[in-house]
Amino acid sequence: MLTPPRRRAEPGRGVYLLPSLMTLGNLFCGYACIVHAMRGEYEIAALFIGFAMLLDVLDGRIARMTGGTSAFGLEFDSLADMISFGMAPAILTFSWGLQPLGRWGWAAGFIYVTGAAMRLARFNIQSGTADKKYFVGMPSPAAATVPAATIFAYPAGLNNPYGSLAALALVLVPGFLMVSTIRFRSFKTIDLQARRSYTVLMAVGLLIAAIFAEPRVVLVSLSYAYLVSAFVEMIVSRIRHRGSEPVATPAQLPPASQDLPPRVLEHRPRF
Repeated sequence: MLTPPRRRAEPGRGVYLLPSLMTLGNLFCGYACIVHAMRGEYEIAALFIGFAMLLDVLDGRIARMTGGTSAFGLEFDSLADMISFGMAPAILTFSWGLQPLGRWGWAAGFIYVTGAAMRLARFNIQSGTADKKYFVGMPSPAAATVPAATIFAYPAGLNNPYGSLAALALVLVPGFLMVSTIRFRSFKTIDLQARRSYTVLMAVGLLIAAIFAEPRVVLVSLSYAYLVSAFVEMIVSRIRHRGSEPVATPAQLPPASQDLPPRVLEHRPRF
């Protein structure tokens, strides 16, 4: 009796599972951040936003390297980012420093959530046409690191309305930057398989050592440096654009007689 041939397994069928697991871990970190923020454990909650950002980067890298991108993965990643980089930072900042402001604190947190939702929606519809070297608007993971790194550096919290005014900037500035048209540098085009000099590896090693030595200072510095870098690059590009404008040569200038009024031309002495 002939046995039916075995059906071959589809190649790469399990490849899509790995990016989805990274996205699931990202979603769990956002949920854990909210739980710890409600408990008043702000330092641990801020760390979970950092873990979520790391998993989000790995998710995209693995999906591109293995060819495991799909419509489901894109939607799943956006929903996870909305929790980890939209809801979680807003709730963490509200519990940490916006709560004494009452309804104004609620409103500020909601502005940040709205900015994150609009930023993710715009990214989804522009993902196929946008320049890969830049993000249009501050990316939501980078925006979430601004309140997360600040709270991680100062987890004591703000308990009075006057001190809570400083917490407004932690959600309003990143919230508006996410929906702005300012271009932020993207690191997706970096080829990790290309050959690099030994100095690059040494620089990465020094950065890792600095993070372990002084995590609070280094993480805050990196977060705010990325925020400011967009404005610095915008100013530098405008200065270069002005410096590259063509200067009119004497041959291109109009005759001197055309710039003088008619009366001056009539009384101009002739030799």
